[in-house]
Amino acid sequence: MGLIAQLLITALDIYIYIIIANVIISWLIVFDVVNIRNPKAANLICLLEKVTDPVYKPLRKYIPPIGGIDLTPIIIIFGIYLLQNIILRLLVY
Repeated sequence: MGLIAQLLITALDIYIYIIIANVIISWLIVFDVVNIRNPKAANLICLLEKVTDPVYKPLRKYIPPIGGIDLTPIIIIFGIYLLQNIILRLLVY
């Protein structure tokens, strides 16, 4: 049980880093630092969107962008931390 919980927590940590990378790449696109016409950049953006969009889309139905800022990644990261905390508490008891 402990190994499975640790693997799940590690996978959730990796997913948090993927979400942060997606947010940073989106900022770099907005500030025109990354050219989306570059094939390597386009592949990276496509990969990050394929990984994060299945989690983002259901929440975006209920949480619209506020002032042009998408709050979905913040809510998902908060939810992941909550889930990790629940897993750790179940592991201790």
